[in-house]
Amino acid sequence: MAKRPKTLTEDDKVLWKKVADSTIRLRPPKPSREKTETIPPEPIQPPPKPVKVTHPRFRVGERAKKPGNPNDLAPSMRDHIASSPVAMDRKTFGKMKKGRLSPEAKIDLHGMTIAQAHPMLTRFILNAIDADRRLVLVITGKGKHKDEGGPIPVRHGVLRHQVPHWLNTAPLRQHVLQITEAHLKHGGQGAYYVYLRRQR
Repeated sequence: MAKRPKTLTEDDKVLWKKVADSTIRLRPPKPSREKTETIPPEPIQPPPKPVKVTHPRFRVGERAKKPGNPNDLAPSMRDHIASSPVAMDRKTFGKMKKGRLSPEAKIDLHGMTIAQAHPMLTRFILNAIDADRRLVLVITGKGKHKDEGGPIPVRHGVLRHQVPHWLNTAPLRQHVLQITEAHLKHGGQGAYYVYLRRQR
């Protein structure tokens, strides 16, 4: 009997491969003993530092306009007159404000109603113009606070508020050059200097 060769022939290898491919492996293949090249992991980068954002310090509402008196119907007439531009000679105006000029005529409206005071003031100013007077004094009084607690606020010193308004409306506006609060010796807040235009 002839001995089998120790090595497989080419036909045997092809046949064996066909058989091996048609079978299911019972055990997983053994890992290869060949040395595999290991790639070292990339170094972990530290997280970026947060950027500091600085904001200027502020307080809520610091730039908001402060509300005025909610019960006031209009700006103070005293403030309105004080902010009016000087239309007359400044040197004469300064003397008048300091009480160094004596009024040539005066009228006292203190205690009158609006209906009584308006025609009286109009007549007084027109008479002063006819008499060629320049500086007159209009006394209104400081007024009394008569708020009775109703829903509509009542202005303090009605005549003190109304007189400048009347002087700045027809027929007196064209004759009045300057209105300003009187000096203390002539009534202070309760009176007005009225400087009239020179008649041509």
